[in-house]
Amino acid sequence: MHKHVEWDAPGRDSVADHFANHPERYVEPGAGDVLSARLNGMVVRIKVAAYVDGTSIGDVVALIDPANGERMKSCGKLVLGDTVRLPDAARAFEPQPSDDPDRDDSDD
Repeated sequence: MHKHVEWDAPGRDSVADHFANHPERYVEPGAGDVLSARLNGMVVRIKVAAYVDGTSIGDVVALIDPANGERMKSCGKLVLGDTVRLPDAARAFEPQPSDDPDRDDSDD
């Protein structure tokens, strides 16, 4: 049985929006693939066990605070190892370091 999750909207990191503009490069996730989503601002990685009708089903393998890269064991009621359903519309690309508005890349 899977745990119900209300995923954060992926916003500018939306995989669905990206592939709507580049549909020829879209490949459906398969067993063993690791996908990302957002929950309460955290990055959640899910290892896919099955893909059915636009939804991946798999286990949570990582919970990461994007502000500092710290790996967590839980995020609210979600814990490592939980089985979840991740609709394609909630999938998100991994945040890039340059996405952090507080990051200072200068060599001062």
